[in-house]
Amino acid sequence: MDQLLALFRDLDPDLPEVLQPMFRIGLILILAWLLHRAAGRLIRLLRSVLTSRTADVEVRRIETLARVLRNLAGIIIVLVAGTLVLGELGISVAPILATAGVAGLAIGFGAQSLVKDFFGGFFLLLDDQVRQGDVVEIAGIGGLVEEVTLRYVRLRDLDGHVHFVPNGEIKTVTNRTREYATTLIEVGVAYREDPDQAFSVMRSVAETMRAEPEWKDRMTAELEILGVDAWGDSAVVLRARLRVEPPIQQWNVKREFLKRLKKAYDRHGIEIPFPHLTVYAGAPKEGVAPPFPVSLGKN
Repeated sequence: MDQLLALFRDLDPDLPEVLQPMFRIGLILILAWLLHRAAGRLIRLLRSVLTSRTADVEVRRIETLARVLRNLAGIIIVLVAGTLVLGELGISVAPILATAGVAGLAIGFGAQSLVKDFFGGFFLLLDDQVRQGDVVEIAGIGGLVEEVTLRYVRLRDLDGHVHFVPNGEIKTVTNRTREYATTLIEVGVAYREDPDQAFSVMRSVAETMRAEPEWKDRMTAELEILGVDAWGDSAVVLRARLRVEPPIQQWNVKREFLKRLKKAYDRHGIEIPFPHLTVYAGAPKEGVAPPFPVSLGKN
């Protein structure tokens, strides 16, 4: 470099004084580029190590955090390099920093919700409250999580509508698909039916489903009978629950179980009541006097 400067000095004595800041600026830019590449490589290496040691459900969270760290490292390197370059150009950085501080304070007051969203999103990811692919309820909105960023969470509900929920508005997260789920079964039977028989049919239906390859991996435990839950106006409410893994399948398991239970109750003659009027002639269920219909229509 000294020989190069000596060559330019022979051509023009003032030229080296111009070239020296240019060389230093070039060196700063090269170092900034190398640091950015090194930070990106280090973050990718860290992501690969964590991904190889983590379950598949954590991969998206690790990738999101890695992207945030990469962007943060890039911003810091650019700010430091820009400050050094301005110093080499003879521009005082102190007034710029003071102006930036005042402007940042004004912007901070005007964009409190935006700052709140970013902080909320950072801790949302750090605490692993929401992952892409989860079914959650946040801010009174439920749906499938399609994207999690530092700014918002994007949900798609059952109707196909897309909701963007700012992270600053999230106070409580109800995650319906974490580790496992239990699907609650509530069935009403007529007062004249035997609850033990109804529970026996429910167990039989659950055992049949668990024996089938399509459902045995989803229903990881036997049907848990919780008992008689309530005496309704026209039905005795029976309650049971099933443990389901992966939890995203809980609704499919419930729909299939209820369909099969309806058919099983019909085969065993167990009545599932609905709002109607039945008048008996005083005979019990085993008696010979059948119910007779009563018309309540207008004359």
